[in-house]
Amino acid sequence: MTENGSSPTSRRALLLAAGSVGVAALTAACSGPAGTRGAAGQPSTPPPLSPSPGASTPACVLAVQAGAGPYYLDLDRVRSDITEGRAGVPFRLDLTVVRVSAGCRPVAEAAVDVWHADPSGAYSTGGAAFLRGTQVTDAAGRSTFRTIVPGWYAGLAPHIHFKVRPDRRTETTSQFFFPEPLLVQVYKRPPYAGRRAPEHPNARDDRYRASGAAMTLAPVPDGDGYRAAYTVGIA
Repeated sequence: MTENGSSPTSRRALLLAAGSVGVAALTAACSGPAGTRGAAGQPSTPPPLSPSPGASTPACVLAVQAGAGPYYLDLDRVRSDITEGRAGVPFRLDLTVVRVSAGCRPVAEAAVDVWHADPSGAYSTGGAAFLRGTQVTDAAGRSTFRTIVPGWYAGLAPHIHFKVRPDRRTETTSQFFFPEPLLVQVYKRPPYAGRRAPEHPNARDDRYRASGAAMTLAPVPDGDGYRAAYTVGIA
């Protein structure tokens, strides 16, 4: 398995293999490098963030479900680093999947899909697969994605889509939002600054007003980018 531009590894095959060789080893084999990446000329330290009302990382609540949107593709690309060379402010997303109905026990061997727009607001389509990827949770329900802060498009709040599949019959689909103070700062940096950013990237979106309080990440500075952790509760 390789990270960028490689032949995809089937999630279905991976889930079948996990039972015999151990999901932890498979997750480690498919993970990307520990370092972060950014566009040339970006500042070495990200600006400090102001506290954002509504930003949260709930420990044991059901994720607010939302549609997958028109850009979901089941590409079965198992990898941690999903940038594929796309420039942007680095962002690491650490997810933990728990089953709320079972006392919030970690869910191992769940497939987690992530996909989002690039700084120009474009999604990969056709044969492209940038900013898309799948991870399988380890014994503690954890998975990590290395990507960039998403861009904006179509008057919607910037967001990262995700889908959790604990088995072949059920799934939980939703999206993460970002605090507006972070977005305002990030969109002043290249390559986002190449187009005019919205003044209020979140407030204009009905979906954010409906579920933003529960699904907004709480990023912290991490090298020249940011990182955030979130516990996804499934039924």
